[in-house]
Amino acid sequence: MRRTMSRRDFLSTVGAAAPLVAAPPEKRPNFVFIFTDDQRFDTIRALGNREVHTPNMDRLVKQGLAFTHVFTMGGTIPAICAPSRVQLMTGQTLFHVHRSIIQPGDAAGSRRPFTLFPEALHQAGYATFATGKWHNGPALFNRAFRDGAAIFFGGMSDHDKVRVVDYDPSGRYLKENAHTGNAFSSELFTNAALQFLRNRKKDNPFLLYIAYTSPHDPRMAPQRYRDLYQAKNIRLPANYLPQHPFDNGEMKVRDELLAPFPRTPEEVQEHIASYYAMISEVDAQIGRVLDEVERSGEADNTYIIFASDNGLAVGRHGLLGKQNLYDHSVRVPMVIAGPGIPKGRRSHALCHLMDLCPTICDLARVPIPDKVEARSLKPQLNNPNAPGRDAVIFAYRHLQRGVRTDRYKLILYNVKGVKTAQLFDLQKDPDERHNLAGDPGQAARIRELKALLQQRLREAGDRTDLDAPDWTV
Repeated sequence: MRRTMSRRDFLSTVGAAAPLVAAPPEKRPNFVFIFTDDQRFDTIRALGNREVHTPNMDRLVKQGLAFTHVFTMGGTIPAICAPSRVQLMTGQTLFHVHRSIIQPGDAAGSRRPFTLFPEALHQAGYATFATGKWHNGPALFNRAFRDGAAIFFGGMSDHDKVRVVDYDPSGRYLKENAHTGNAFSSELFTNAALQFLRNRKKDNPFLLYIAYTSPHDPRMAPQRYRDLYQAKNIRLPANYLPQHPFDNGEMKVRDELLAPFPRTPEEVQEHIASYYAMISEVDAQIGRVLDEVERSGEADNTYIIFASDNGLAVGRHGLLGKQNLYDHSVRVPMVIAGPGIPKGRRSHALCHLMDLCPTICDLARVPIPDKVEARSLKPQLNNPNAPGRDAVIFAYRHLQRGVRTDRYKLILYNVKGVKTAQLFDLQKDPDERHNLAGDPGQAARIRELKALLQQRLREAGDRTDLDAPDWTV
């Protein structure tokens, strides 16, 4: 007997025979990366500093997830910002970027291949544009980005007279093509960023990288921002000292010569007021970027990432610069906002600034490049309470090495054969004022932390033997 095909059977048969129609690919997100220069972790009002005025950074904190324990690994040269920025771009440790990029002739056969995260995004179809400070040479810039304007290849400059170039596909960037910007540095770079956002082709996802030179010195904010702060009303930091208690090996570097010795309270207050004014100035320009993203109609598909390359002492521990391993110099602010990111939350997970490299690749659904040593922060973006690293390590030249856990920090110094140790209980002493290294009851803890430090340094590619009379990079 002939069987009559039911409607269900018919649909099942047609479905089995017909080719599957692929769902359209999910739209890739855009990225706006905002990077400041020398901004310490505790200089955002919404994160607890009631003296500084940062309405737009506060706005980002409300819109996204703020990471409160982000650290740069330090530097193998006094210009900490150069290795810090390459670590961010490549997701590789300080010691590997030192030998591959900062001083590639340092050791034969020790160079590692690397891919910069903007390079990976471009290969996946992203339009990549940068403006502002690039402290690692034209060749590396052109590997990272395929467009740009108002590019500053120096380390520091008069903010009113920044010498910039526009993108050169040949990568030569001839001096005769440089010109002096026609606005204060932060405004100049913001203008270039806004022009890109308004004029870009809409058919590609994009990465916009804005690297401000503020609040790096010279601290010369326009008067309207200086008027926000009266030096006499600025509170001295709890860890203010007129002079560092011992020679850390870098007492006369340029940053430390911006004020006479010993540091007076009045001098430090003046420096902090000027520093805050620069932060408020760049905050206003960040606001212009945030406004443009909202006007673009693409805010719902755009991640905004805010961070800084390193911190700054500005009077803490008797220091002014960043050539040290105290939290004020190695700890930076970081906020990530965008689709699916928890709003107004905090993550206290320990992480390195370079962890942004694989994180951005994850968010863009781009394979993380080979040789990346950093760790994606995707677990924390999904759950702000997710744990981070068990420890982070630091180094400064051949002079200082350090390790930090959730509770303790050990800093070791070797200056002309004189070794000094500092141990801080950060739970009880977040300002790192009370050195416990001389306490016999802490001897076992120091041994444990030193062993951990030595192990992590070796894993990161550092050749330093902490027990040797002299250290090397």
